[in-house]
Amino acid sequence: MAGIQESRARNAVYRQTVRELNALTARDLADLGIHRSMISRIAREAAYGAAQ
Repeated sequence: MAGIQESRARNAVYRQTVRELNALTARDLADLGIHRSMISRIAREAAYGAAQ
């Protein structure tokens, strides 16, 4: 049961990160050094760690 809860929590972090980054303008993303094509990877790293 704990595994399911952890999976749901990680998935929620992924979705929230994608939602927040997608809400930024291209200018805001550029200021952060992020291209829109990088959003999914960044969200995956935030939720599941860098070595995925």
